[in-house]
Amino acid sequence: MTSVDRRTYQMRVVGHLDERWSSWFEELTIARHEDGTCTLTGPVSDQAQLHGILARLRDLGVTIVSVRAMESDGEWVSGARRKS
Repeated sequence: MTSVDRRTYQMRVVGHLDERWSSWFEELTIARHEDGTCTLTGPVSDQAQLHGILARLRDLGVTIVSVRAMESDGEWVSGARRKS
């Protein structure tokens, strides 16, 4: 994946991250939900950057509920499903 192939990802975690973590997660938008979860959504350049984000979430001790990627057509992809 090159920087041209940037894909939007959404990570949902248990708990609410406050604004002080925004700079740690760079281009990701943090949204808090009434169900006690929050989502981090934004562009990810490649798998190395994605793993870095996941490592930061791990370091915070939060539970990751889901990770989703958006295809260029705006459809969310989850699990092993990929377009050919």
